[in-house]
Amino acid sequence: MEIIGIVIAGIIIGLLGKLVAPGDKDNIPIWLTVLCGIGGVLIGLGIYNAAGGDGSPGIDWTLWLVSIACAAVLVMVASAVTGRRSTGARVASRH
Repeated sequence: MEIIGIVIAGIIIGLLGKLVAPGDKDNIPIWLTVLCGIGGVLIGLGIYNAAGGDGSPGIDWTLWLVSIACAAVLVMVASAVTGRRSTGARVASRH
């Protein structure tokens, strides 16, 4: 794949990964979601090739499902590590 193809696939896969990831995953910025998608595409491609993926003609649904799963895991990790917290913690005032 070329770089532009990976970025476009990363955007789509990142958003799909965010969609299928369990829990509250809307607390990370969109740029991080895209990076998770690009990582998911690259890691998914590596796993697919290591498992003996044959690169069948047409749309290779196995490759894309593996990439979406990898992106979902990366989105969950990013959400847990760097997500924006909206706890609304209040500081007690002294009287």
